[in-house]
Amino acid sequence: MAGTFEVYKDAGGKHRFRLKASNGQVIASSQGYESKESCLNGIASVQKNAPEAKVVEVDA
Repeated sequence: MAGTFEVYKDAGGKHRFRLKASNGQVIASSQGYESKESCLNGIASVQKNAPEAKVVEVDA
């Protein structure tokens, strides 16, 4: 089963999304967006770009 994007408004009234794994665990959270449309565009960007994303290790 694939993950699920949840769209919601935070306490400050901004739109956010979180990506949940099939077991319900949150595996990614977004920044706050002023509009729902911008939030949905953020989801579309993750869906488009994540399959191509590289994994790199960086020193903290």
